[in-house]
Amino acid sequence: MESEVNAILAHELKSPLVLMRQLALSLELEDPARLERTKDQLVSVSERALRQVNDLTKIARLEDALFELEPVSPRALCDEVTRELRYLFRFNHRDLEIHYTNKSRLAIANRDLLYSVIYNFCLNAMHYSDSETKSLLTVKDHAGRIRVDVRDFGPALPMDVWRELKRGWLEKPTSIAMRPGSSGLGLYIATKFAKYMNAHVGAVRHRDGTSFYVELPVSTQASLF
Repeated sequence: MESEVNAILAHELKSPLVLMRQLALSLELEDPARLERTKDQLVSVSERALRQVNDLTKIARLEDALFELEPVSPRALCDEVTRELRYLFRFNHRDLEIHYTNKSRLAIANRDLLYSVIYNFCLNAMHYSDSETKSLLTVKDHAGRIRVDVRDFGPALPMDVWRELKRGWLEKPTSIAMRPGSSGLGLYIATKFAKYMNAHVGAVRHRDGTSFYVELPVSTQASLF
């Protein structure tokens, strides 16, 4: 099992490095009009790779209980994530629609960990939308909790991965063959962080895609909004 996990981790971390190498080699061949675009791609890919490495470092530190749980606004975090990813969506000619309907405004979570969960879901969705479809980010009340849901329009999620997510977590990083652009490592990270926060990660299989969600305990602290 350890060798399989290491192989998946190596593949996930190798992919952005290969892309960065290709982009770097293309710089000399680019005409001035496209040079800035390629530079922007390099920066974007490197930032995503660094974030993934930082998330893996956080997983190793979860047992130390260093990540404090506190009242957090999921709407505010979603706003921050979408601001960070706005350029990437626009660069790839993708669109992300946002709907907030939750009446419970504060959840109990760790801000940094929840940010990573939402970021991974949105980045995942970007791979499976096009100019004809929109990814959808929703924050709503669900069964006494706050659910942050990201809908994509990719291939159906394999049943074995869906069953693991229904249980609430993934035992190990999972390579998702039907979704080659999707980060199985990102889903693994999300389930680890959610479990630490007493939250629940799951997925809904649609005929034309998948919704990934995290459900968070509602804070009883009076809302400041």
